[in-house]
Amino acid sequence: MPSAITLRNLSFEWPDGTVALSGLNGTLSTGRTGLVGRNGAGKSTLLRLIAGRLTPTSGHLETTGEVGYLPQTLTLGRTATIAQLLGIAGKLAALRAIESGETADEHFETIGDDWDIESRADEALHEIGFSAADLDREVGEISGGEAVLVAITGLRVRRTPITLLDEPTNNLDRETRSKLGEFVDAWPGTLVVVSHDLELLERMDATAELRGATLEVFGGPYSAWKQYVEQEQAAAVQAARTAEQALKVEKRQRIEAETKLARRERTARATQRDGGIPRILAGNRASRAQGSAGAMRTTLDAKVRAAQEILDAASSRVRRDEHIHLELPDPDVPRSRRIAELGDGERRIVIQGPERVALIGPNGVGKSTLIENLLAGSHPERGVLLTDRVGYLPQRLDNLDEQAGALDNVHAVAAATAPAVIRNQLARLLLRGSSVERPVSTLSGGERFRVSLARLLFADPPAQLLILDEPTNNLDIASVEQLIEALGDYRGAILVISHDYPFLRRMGIDTVVELEPGGGMRQRDSL
Repeated sequence: MPSAITLRNLSFEWPDGTVALSGLNGTLSTGRTGLVGRNGAGKSTLLRLIAGRLTPTSGHLETTGEVGYLPQTLTLGRTATIAQLLGIAGKLAALRAIESGETADEHFETIGDDWDIESRADEALHEIGFSAADLDREVGEISGGEAVLVAITGLRVRRTPITLLDEPTNNLDRETRSKLGEFVDAWPGTLVVVSHDLELLERMDATAELRGATLEVFGGPYSAWKQYVEQEQAAAVQAARTAEQALKVEKRQRIEAETKLARRERTARATQRDGGIPRILAGNRASRAQGSAGAMRTTLDAKVRAAQEILDAASSRVRRDEHIHLELPDPDVPRSRRIAELGDGERRIVIQGPERVALIGPNGVGKSTLIENLLAGSHPERGVLLTDRVGYLPQRLDNLDEQAGALDNVHAVAAATAPAVIRNQLARLLLRGSSVERPVSTLSGGERFRVSLARLLFADPPAQLLILDEPTNNLDIASVEQLIEALGDYRGAILVISHDYPFLRRMGIDTVVELEPGGGMRQRDSL
């Protein structure tokens, strides 16, 4: 496929000198590409550079056409209109001005060739349950998931040659995720998607990985790319083991040769000392022996260096991805212990023992509101906590002291725990060294998430119930893996809101509770 985006030695530094991208080279082709990489790799920064929201510090970036962009977080206020969210408010205003008799040149320039913009918007909005009659409605009147889908619809209406979507499934329920999938399947032009949603990544034509200073593109969806990486890693590990054994052999032969040379030298000295051969002859033999020994050492040293270079090259291909293994305190939740109750006025659903409960339902049905009321104890008919040891992870991770470091944030909920112990616990969550002292505001999204998770898991006394509201939002795939690993060691109860069904299945959910429009609640057998 022809290239749509070309990067040449692209670098970007933040104003404080932090390097986000350095010397990046690569191309992204036409069609649909899933962009993956660990949190902090620079995926969102790269999208902002391509979209023109940031300017490269050095290097070059070329695109074959205008770029449309959906950021990870929509920044429009609640009073903004749906037309503004669609990105067509200016064109609509110009069109209405001309219809009312105004003939200013700027109106015609604003509209360009988009005289049918309102009818196209109406057609596209109908596909997601809206219409042109909603163009003047305020964003605050619709749910977060609906807002994301409207913004994506705006990109479709504007028909830019290149479109970038940063975590587009955040806050989308199952129905709207399915609709997004249909849009992606029929998307015209070039589409680049950053997402942790494995189902969405399976719809891509190619997978590009941003890792270090490299952008490598694989021709296939995420599962095919992952299989390729696993096979390549297995070969790399085997090659490294073989090279390591070869190096050991060369080093052993070098040591054995040195031992033989030392033995010969001792024998020659003893022979000369005992007068076995004339002094001149002994000197000539010693000189020849030294020359021979030097040549042998040079040859053997060269073999050791060559073996070391082969090992270094093989080892560089092996990924050193770390895994989380925690030793968590026992929250003391016996199976008979009632932890919380949820209700809809007619039925009550009990969370008991170390049970894992998923709370699902369409956007706007009130899942987050139910949790907020549960924590506040304001509507006991809708739910009540039967323990005061509750840890809560909100969607926006706004429960952190932004100016304090990870160490101080965790110490605030575990005052009796020694700082050295907290450091060790944070290290198990892959937060090490100076990173535990840096202000949380300077950390990457994945690091911020792990600080929030640490506050929950290492609280003293330990929480008996963890409440997680869309915990996989804005996490990369590796961080989702780490979250599953961390929660696998937790022995208390968990109540989790999520539209990410693959994540919930891997969590080992025991009970599924579906919240229905109108406030009803029902227990489902499975996801």
